[in-house]
Amino acid sequence: MKKQKEFELHKKIKGPKWFLRPIEMVGAWIFAGPFGTRTKIKKINCEGLKGPFILLSNHASFVDFANVIKSGYTKKYCWVTSIEEFNGREWLLRGVGCIPKRKFTKDTILIRNCYKALHQLKCNVVIYPEARFALAGINEDIGKALGKFAKVCKVPVVVMNQKGTFLRSPQWCKHPYRKIQCELDYIQVVTKEEVLTLSAEEIQERIEDAFIWDDYKWQYDNKIKITDKDRATNIHKILYKCPCCGAEQQTISYDHFVECKACSAKWDMDVYSRMNLTNEDLTWDSALSHVPSWYRWQRDMVDQEVMEGTYLFEDKVRIERLVNSKKGFVRIGEGTMRQDEKGILIKGTLDDGSDFEVFKPANTTASLHIEYNYKKRGDAIDIATEDNTYFVYPLTNPNVLTKLHFATEAIFRKATEKEK
Repeated sequence: MKKQKEFELHKKIKGPKWFLRPIEMVGAWIFAGPFGTRTKIKKINCEGLKGPFILLSNHASFVDFANVIKSGYTKKYCWVTSIEEFNGREWLLRGVGCIPKRKFTKDTILIRNCYKALHQLKCNVVIYPEARFALAGINEDIGKALGKFAKVCKVPVVVMNQKGTFLRSPQWCKHPYRKIQCELDYIQVVTKEEVLTLSAEEIQERIEDAFIWDDYKWQYDNKIKITDKDRATNIHKILYKCPCCGAEQQTISYDHFVECKACSAKWDMDVYSRMNLTNEDLTWDSALSHVPSWYRWQRDMVDQEVMEGTYLFEDKVRIERLVNSKKGFVRIGEGTMRQDEKGILIKGTLDDGSDFEVFKPANTTASLHIEYNYKKRGDAIDIATEDNTYFVYPLTNPNVLTKLHFATEAIFRKATEKEK
């Protein structure tokens, strides 16, 4: 059998092609303009801002890209982009200036490519530092190296804090799109002069302060109504633990309701996305009516399991490997996945009879990229090494992705604290 050509991760970058830029502009006008989100842009501390600069943005939906273009139609961009996004469209993505990256892996060549894009190609570099779509409309961990990265690059830093893009198309139910006018704060957090004088820690602090967001709070404060009948459908993907009885993987969601199959608790999600318990005979902490509060409560419970040493996940899994952008992901076999305080271990005997094993130590895996029903093939976990990207699909445990996401971050914190 002819061996498939592997994806060229570190292919020489050339920046965006001039003839594709008008297409970007038209696309941004459609998606972020009058026929799409009608995004309002508020520029803060941008007097005298000139490129090239690093643009850091929260990441909630596809329209985020259009909002970047709309924020500066005349500017050129290079985009740090997850490698799986190149499937079936590598020429296009490289043509608009995308730089491929395997998620949650160390990549010094990526830093050199970003430096080249900034200083040789004179392009602004767009990075989504959460490295995944937001799951609950709030900021996730962005890592602690952004301040150091800015110091190395010696260019201004802009943070684009987008509001409403998550509510329009949440990851747990991407379609249909909700009709929500989006807003964004476009903030120069570090000027060209300041990047030379401030410490990496001071730059990091400014970035983190500008990165705080909560789409559900923004919705409630601005009294933005979501009247879609199915506004709660699939939200059990992130609200997997019942606050009334504590059962996990027993919640279901449909229309504007969430139910627990274990204790029959039922919540009605109102037009402001608040969860209201309908059972008069049950009690719960009403502070969890705010979806991110329910989400964070689950995270706290997982943190407790990890710190007490009781956390363990095991399941049979289907394993797919990303070959290249034309072939995409190909099934290579089945195996088992185990996650504990040591990290993530995936092993098995593949379809070709060979042994397979990938181990991601706890102190090397700060977070986890997950995909709910990826391309309608099931819930997927993205596991990347320096040379390969695998999508791993749990086969017997339902609705476990969000908890795996929490556990990975908690296990990383525990492992790195031990090393201090």
